[in-house]
Amino acid sequence: MNWKESTVLVTGGTGSFGKKFVSVMLQKYRPKKLIVLSRDELKQHDMRQVFSDSGNSSIRYFIGDVRDRERLERAFHGVDLVVHAAALKQVPACEYNPIEAIKTNIVGGINVIEAAINQGVKKVLALSTDKAVNPANLYGATKLCAEKLFVQGNAYSGTGGTRLSCVRYGNVVGSRGSVVPLFVEQRRTGQITITDPRMTRFWLTLDQGVEFVIRCIEKMHGGEVFVPKIPSMNIMDLATALAPGCSVNNIGIRPGEKLHEALLSEDEARTAVELDDMYVVQPAHPWWDEALWQGPTPAEGFRYSSETNTLWLTAEQLKPLVAEFES
Repeated sequence: MNWKESTVLVTGGTGSFGKKFVSVMLQKYRPKKLIVLSRDELKQHDMRQVFSDSGNSSIRYFIGDVRDRERLERAFHGVDLVVHAAALKQVPACEYNPIEAIKTNIVGGINVIEAAINQGVKKVLALSTDKAVNPANLYGATKLCAEKLFVQGNAYSGTGGTRLSCVRYGNVVGSRGSVVPLFVEQRRTGQITITDPRMTRFWLTLDQGVEFVIRCIEKMHGGEVFVPKIPSMNIMDLATALAPGCSVNNIGIRPGEKLHEALLSEDEARTAVELDDMYVVQPAHPWWDEALWQGPTPAEGFRYSSETNTLWLTAEQLKPLVAEFES
């Protein structure tokens, strides 16, 4: 893929992922034009102080909401590639405002798909989450629906039209709402809160997430769900690494929260291909002509889950990843 000849747009571009994606794009890939689309003018103003859109800059800032399809049609005009990162993702907020979560995460996804197809966008890659696998809360359910939309949405674009795929990964170290900055803040009091000492989660950094997304954009055919192989960590090990010596207040598991998360279900594994650094879930429906990827299929009954993961993050490995949040 020739990034230097491409016009790239990222929805939710002022969020944690969007800012890191813009930084990496400008430093390493230098697209012809890079468009940040988001709702918040203040966040765009703040981001503009870091990534200027003046002079010969390739970056542009568009105010817009994925709920507004007409705005997306205008924003996507002349765009080659869309990374769809806009979402309502805070689990309690989605539970309390369920219709709003559906409007952004599901209807917004529909709008992105239809605007991209109408405007001739070549590729769309949507960001998803481990919470979409056997969802236990509304946020996960909306992301599961969004995944199905982006996979099956290829049926609307036809041969040679817009290609749509998804990436699905776990918790991002230090992203907004992450437990990492929470523990760093709480340790000042000498006490941290956890919901259950048995809890495990998948972890990766923002840099790893962005680089994985970029690799998947370059490799995608359309219809895949890309799942990276990433380490797990027990919540108590995380607490010990971030807040050594602090007392722990076990507050109990919250509604919609799981003890462990999965990135690949047993049913999905039957249509997945295992590569060195990822699993690729291929579309299972018969109107896909052939397998898009070649490689071994995971063993019967395989489930990629945080508690049975073979790759674990140690406290020593975690420390350099969270150093920026401890200053």
